[in-house]
This record gives sequence, structure tokens and C-alpha cells, in this order.
Amino acid sequence: MGEIKIKSADSCRWDAASLGEIMLRLDPGDGRIHTAREFRVWEGGGEYNVVRGLRRCFGMRTTAVTAFADNPVGRLVEDFMLQGGVDTSHVKWVPFDGIGREVRNGLNFVERGFGCRGARSCADRGLTAVSQLKMGDIDWDGLFGGEGVRWFHTGGIFAALSQSTAEVAIEALKAAKKHGTVTSYDLNYRASLWKSIGGKEKAREVNREIAKYVDVMIGNEEDFTAALGIEVEGVDENMTTLPVEGFGRMIGRAVEQYPNFKVVATTLRAVKSATVNDWSAICWHDGRIFESTRRPSLEIYDRVGGGDSFASGLIYGLMEFGDAEKAVEYGAAHGALAMTTPGDTSMATKADVEKLAGGGSARVDR
Repeated sequence: MGEIKIKSADSCRWDAASLGEIMLRLDPGDGRIHTAREFRVWEGGGEYNVVRGLRRCFGMRTTAVTAFADNPVGRLVEDFMLQGGVDTSHVKWVPFDGIGREVRNGLNFVERGFGCRGARSCADRGLTAVSQLKMGDIDWDGLFGGEGVRWFHTGGIFAALSQSTAEVAIEALKAAKKHGTVTSYDLNYRASLWKSIGGKEKAREVNREIAKYVDVMIGNEEDFTAALGIEVEGVDENMTTLPVEGFGRMIGRAVEQYPNFKVVATTLRAVKSATVNDWSAICWHDGRIFESTRRPSLEIYDRVGGGDSFASGLIYGLMEFGDAEKAVEYGAAHGALAMTTPGDTSMATKADVEKLAGGGSARVDR
């Protein structure tokens, strides 16, 4: 399709690989973190959620590059990965010191929000094993050259964890490009991750360098503004409308600055309340912008991971059909479905996505 050249499935062991932190999510259900007496646990991580969706929903062969402290919490997250079908052979296990002075596993407490009360997270991720990854720790030539990977995905959450993770992200993207692997990146700007290491200025410095090695760039309007410094008049900062024209101008400026971008995609979310959002997405490819079906007043059960599921649906559509218009429809449908169930990761099936992307309703299936 266009300028994107995807290696054949039979030439690679993996359809997709990701690089990022995978945390243990503690979910108080319908309650609040600060009053909870019990939590349900899930796994989740911005970059991992994408390959997990590609494997579990779309049946693709995926692996995740990450690191864990070798203790029961790390092994619990590994067990979640195995249940989701994501390969664990590229997990770097770091010896645990018994107390966490040197290395830990990340925890993420997340409440869903309801009505006028927005979703909220409280991450506990200091000294995590993955934040201490350094250049040279991963055999990228072995992964991309020896085993073979058709598509590689990472993002701005991983890049913000430490100075060394930003360097590892660049190292990985360069290696992927060298071996002909398509690269994607979700800007996923999180102010809380950058505030103690230089704020927006540092985020822009890091992400502007990373962007040079990205084929498919994903992010919302805050991501492009905060992480790349691309500002466009007319984009509604409060997200009370869906300013497609404004986003189109934003994407145009991004492509002007980074001609290596072959696809640029963003979700369009107007937040009416924590449980009701307007939802759609747009995708730029080869000089054209494609918009998905708009879903006004989409009811949200758990919004965390909706953008990641959009990314996995988009990637699947690009890989399977070579059609940006169809890909953005699959991405928007998958993201919408992912937000109807609890946890960071999608519980949707490919049949669910195909039905919704094709205009299907929510009538009962018998």
C-alpha cells in the first residue's frame, strides 16, 4: 500500500513486536482507590496493549520486549501475558534484591470514573526493571534480523521512563528500520512522567528525535502539541467538539516537519462525561484524510486502553488490507469496543470489530 512496505508473513517469526513497560493494574471496580478494601488485578501498558490486541483480537503472532524484577509480582504479570497469548521470550528478568531498593515491578492503581467524576490513575513505578533498560541490553539485530518482525511498536510512555529508555527506543527504531520492519509510535504524552525530568521541553527534545525513525505516528491533539510542539489554531483544547478540519491542519504540519511519516492517525474524543464520549478517528495517508464513522454519545465502561486498541485495529487494517480508510474504521471500532469492558486490554473478538466497523448494531446476538 502506498509507501508502506510490509514484509511477508512467511519471512518473519513475528507479525508484531512492542517495546514498553507492562504494569500490574489494581482496579477498585465501581469504587475509589482511597476507599477500596479489595482490588481486581489486570496487566496493562500503553505499548504492550497494542500487541496484546493484535494477538488476542486479531490472531496475529506477537512478542513484547520488556523487563521485570524476578519475583512473584513479575511472574504474575508474565502469567497475564501468557493468558493473552503474547510471547514472553524477549522479557529481560532482573534479579530481585528482596526489598526493592534497586529494582521493582510497576503497579498502576486505576479507577474508572463515572458521570461527572473522571477516571483517575495513581502509578507506582519508581526503579522498575524496564525503566533501567540501557542500550545494548537487547539483541535487536537478533530480533529484527534473525527472527524477523513485520511491524514494531513503541511509544512515549516508555520513552519518558528515564534517560536510558529514550535512548533504547531510538536504538530499537533504528534497528527495525535497518531490517526493513515498519515502525509505529504512539506519542501518549503524560505530563506526570515528564514533570520531574524537564517537562514539555524535554518531552519535545526526546520525541522530535524519535519521530525521525517512525513510519506510522499516532496521537491526539495534546500529544502532537505537547510532545512535538505542533500547534494549530482552531483545535478545540477543551474537546467539546470534534474539530476535524483543525486536526487535518495539525496533521499537515506534522507531515511537513517529518516527511518520513507515511501514516498519521488520531482519535477524536469529545468528553461529555466520564461515561459518555463522542468518539471517532481520522487517518492521513498519501495526501488524503480518512475519517471513521462518528459515534456520538458512546457509552464508556472503562476508557483506559481505548487509544491503544484503536492503534492495534489501525495496524491490523494496514497490515491485512493495505487500506487506510478501512484501517481507521477497524481502529475506531476496536477502540470503542475495548472501552465497553473492564481492564486495559481489549476483550473484543475480530467478529465484534467486523460487525461494528460494518455498521452493525448493539442488538442481542442469538
